[in-house]
Amino acid sequence: MFVDKATIEIKAGKGGNGAVAFHREKYVASGGPDGGDGGDGGDVVLVPDPNMSTLMDFRYKRKYAAGNGMDGAGKRCTGKRGEDLVIRVPLGTVVRDRESGAVMADMSACSRFVAAKGGSGGWGNSHFATPTRQAPRFAKAGLPGVQREIVLELKLLADVGLVGFPNVGKSTLLSVVSRARPKIADYHFTTLFPNLGVVYAGEGGSFVMADIPGIIEGASEGAGLGHDFLRHIDRCRLVVHVVDASGREGRDPLEDFEIINRELAEYSPALASRPMIVAANKCDLITGQEEQERLEALEKRVRNAGMEFFRISAAAHMGTQELVRAVSYKLRELPPIAVFEPEYVEPEAEAELPDPEISREDGVWYVDGGWAERLIENVNFGDYESRMYFDRTLRERGVFERLEELGVEEGDTVSVCGIEFEYRR
Repeated sequence: MFVDKATIEIKAGKGGNGAVAFHREKYVASGGPDGGDGGDGGDVVLVPDPNMSTLMDFRYKRKYAAGNGMDGAGKRCTGKRGEDLVIRVPLGTVVRDRESGAVMADMSACSRFVAAKGGSGGWGNSHFATPTRQAPRFAKAGLPGVQREIVLELKLLADVGLVGFPNVGKSTLLSVVSRARPKIADYHFTTLFPNLGVVYAGEGGSFVMADIPGIIEGASEGAGLGHDFLRHIDRCRLVVHVVDASGREGRDPLEDFEIINRELAEYSPALASRPMIVAANKCDLITGQEEQERLEALEKRVRNAGMEFFRISAAAHMGTQELVRAVSYKLRELPPIAVFEPEYVEPEAEAELPDPEISREDGVWYVDGGWAERLIENVNFGDYESRMYFDRTLRERGVFERLEELGVEEGDTVSVCGIEFEYRR
């Protein structure tokens, strides 16, 4: 099954906690603090894999987590770093932040992308020794890793995209000019997913051509299959518009040409301005004067717009080599395949932590969530200096002021993330 879009949740590893330890050795008095730092958490890393052609692997598994860092230990031993999680994605995958929709990376332009950074390990108590505080009994907790949802969008790396209504002969054309073997049948929506083929145009010249499933009127608004696969034309340097010139299904080729161009423009103005070559297919089936007049009207419209026009029959191998040569010459003038530039800006770590929420229930004031949870992790309530740091931080961050505005009174019980104390002014 071909899957070209997936949303997954990734979580980097948490940093290990710093250690509270003191040097203990025979004949060494007052060895001092020697608690080691915690190890950093593992990163979530995306790596492009040219052997993958679909995002099917992400259809059923949607949560990915890297390893946590180990806690520090005595003798200033640093904890082991958490193991990175490497996720392989198809070459050409565009990574977006789900919340903002901003592009984070284009996996056709980079060999390795850190999608979620692991948390830093906490400092051991050896970092907090000063001339006046020679035996600190507290350490820093490790920071949590980045956790987010990302959207993976596979945009095929093709030089040329074949577009047109269903059943106009795109798959047949691809099978004739390349070694690709797409499914071919005489009914609409035979092609259910894009097919790629390498086209050889003489010595030293080759390009990749993609057969995009049939686009219909309203595709830019979600109608038919074309809407799901329009994204695969985004990278194409050149568009080959295949039109059924025979009118076997009672359609007007000129009207079809205008409809498809309108759908491309509504999907993406940049796509509408992409260089285009028009191939009128099934010309061998034209027998009547009316069909011939429609073909001539189409050719006149195309040439007046400054586009090249070819009369071909993919099934009869008529005019296909001339079309291939024209495409090859045109590609030499065009810039390389488009690369999506990153737009996402990583937010500051502290900015992600909101103020804690304050509520009252059964006479107890509750301060929960936000940066208060991280504060609790860094406090050793068995140490006087650490408790003073806890009290000072609450006061500087305005928690006491907010409590007083809400009506806290002397002697009330205040619970900060499960730690209860009696309020004193």
